[in-house]
Amino acid sequence: MIRRTVFLTLLFSASTLSTLALQSAKPIPSAPDQLPAANANAICNPAKFNQMKRQLADWPDFARYRKADAQLPPPSPNPPRVVFMGDSITDIWGRMKGTGQFFPGKPYVNRGISGQTTEQMLLRFQQDVVDLHPAAVLILAGTNDIAGNTGPETDTMIENDFRSMTQIARANHIKVIIASITPSADFWWHPGVDPIHRIRVMNAWLRQFCKRHHYPFVDYYDAMAQSDGAMKTGLTFDGVHPNAKGFAIMAPLAEKAIAQALNHPQ
Repeated sequence: MIRRTVFLTLLFSASTLSTLALQSAKPIPSAPDQLPAANANAICNPAKFNQMKRQLADWPDFARYRKADAQLPPPSPNPPRVVFMGDSITDIWGRMKGTGQFFPGKPYVNRGISGQTTEQMLLRFQQDVVDLHPAAVLILAGTNDIAGNTGPETDTMIENDFRSMTQIARANHIKVIIASITPSADFWWHPGVDPIHRIRVMNAWLRQFCKRHHYPFVDYYDAMAQSDGAMKTGLTFDGVHPNAKGFAIMAPLAEKAIAQALNHPQ
């Protein structure tokens, strides 16, 4: 009985930690008082608890784009479809006020989900990328992995998720484009995390990974970073997410890499 009680206690603790991680996968709050409530308040609030149960039931958030994916028409070969897979930096592009437009007139499909890590993207990669039959996929990920949104991760764990997504894409004749992690000196939703060094280390690995496999590498970091590792003043809302000026720098870099991927074999 004691062992069973201990097991149930550990199981509940693991579920609670997962719930806290999922609570961070929210749209960008506009003020500190809109940050997720403490776990105790959530557990005592039936509506909040039911919301968390629904999130745990769909950890990769397949529901977010399931209907939109089904409604997409077949892709045209000219111009070819490109899927942008990512987290909130992709998700808000052209959707949130002050972010500009998301490639107007281009058959580019935004499949970013705020708060997501590479593990979650890998799980929904079949539904939100492969099944849309794009010519290419541009992957921008890693910020939330370094932040620990779904738990602590080693660099190797993040690298393996990139390897797996690119292998799935290549197996389905989808050209691969990988973007650097964008600069940030602080993650406001996870105080105490110092991302500067890990972002630089991961970007160095991503660059070499792309070079080794002949994937175009979109270097957002060097175009947007200050010498101290923070995003340049005037390019961001909160030190993490680009504003219209930031996305205006990113767009032509993405377009150049897309053209490179589509015009060259991998």
